[in-house]
Amino acid sequence: MDKGTGRAVKMRLPRAPLEDWLRDYYFTTSADISCSGTEAFSFSELRELLGIEVSDLDSVVFRDSASYGMPALRAAIAQRWGDGDARRVMATNGSSEALFLVMMALLTPGDEIVAVEPAYHSLVSIADGIGCRIVPWSLEFERGFEPDLDRLRSLLSPATRMLVVNFPHNPTGTTVDADTQRAIIELAESHGCYVVWDSVFAELTYDAPPLPDASLLGEQVITFGSLSKSYGLPGLRVGWCFGPPEVLAQCMILRDYTTLALSPLIELVALRAIEGGDRLLHPRITQARRNLDLLSEWVLQNEGRVEWVRPRGGVTAFPRFPDVTDMNAFCHRLMDEHGTLLVPGTCFNRPEHVRLGFGGPTEELQRGLSAVSQLLASIRPAYQARP
Repeated sequence: MDKGTGRAVKMRLPRAPLEDWLRDYYFTTSADISCSGTEAFSFSELRELLGIEVSDLDSVVFRDSASYGMPALRAAIAQRWGDGDARRVMATNGSSEALFLVMMALLTPGDEIVAVEPAYHSLVSIADGIGCRIVPWSLEFERGFEPDLDRLRSLLSPATRMLVVNFPHNPTGTTVDADTQRAIIELAESHGCYVVWDSVFAELTYDAPPLPDASLLGEQVITFGSLSKSYGLPGLRVGWCFGPPEVLAQCMILRDYTTLALSPLIELVALRAIEGGDRLLHPRITQARRNLDLLSEWVLQNEGRVEWVRPRGGVTAFPRFPDVTDMNAFCHRLMDEHGTLLVPGTCFNRPEHVRLGFGGPTEELQRGLSAVSQLLASIRPAYQARP
């Protein structure tokens, strides 16, 4: 319902190019170097690492769970990432559900949204589908993808309803320090707008400690987290948001018409994963650091054919291949001829780039990079192709 006119509004969500691309190739690839998360754990590994017994599973009763999530799960989330106040937590079916609920609760057609660009599609497309006006805050390769606060200051206005960011950033791998994080929030607060901060990669940092949860720094800041990225549990589909209780109450009303709640079995596994989080996080961060060094060596070996900005967070890089004139065609060939999956930058409105994920198994990354090198070597350099 449009709050201004009282008329019903038909939401028109655009297609998600990233999901369309992965839908075609994700389940048939032999070397996935596209993914934005770390290597997935098996349930056997989880049970061993976290001490989950068969009796624990047998105790689960498949009744409906609480609308905001099981109290023990919310408390564990609040304790590990927040200030311990579980009233500010909603546990959701992945962070994508939380993001959808928050935007549907807070936005109406015509609202102005300032959003970091490039971005994961949900951060922008939901607001676009509602009918909001999107104002991009662009991260540029020529600046090393460094966020430009002066540019942000010029984009925010009294009309801005929401600022949408995600640092560490997907797909570029850039991030901000704690002072810049606070400055971003203070800028938004000075204009009275909400801040939506996607922090699903918060614990995947390489040259600085993780940022504090941004929701602790402002009254109108809403943050999102997930077990999918750093914790190697994408198939568990558990995420959460921190936010003002009155915003979460609006989200709950919407949820009553969609997923209702999480499964109690999923909540049990998620609770154990959070309680034993360091046992999952440490091996995945160690592997990501090793893989990032390997990727850095590969870039040096392919000097002239690969241009990049070394990531400071997350497990994705956003390189360019100067000799490639059609990145979509290149990525199709890479998959069809070498069984290797990359995401073309067209999925992020940056057609000259690719998203390259380095969080998976090291051997798989090595095979994937070798395939990219082979295909790049077969391409005539752009300067030679000119008449």
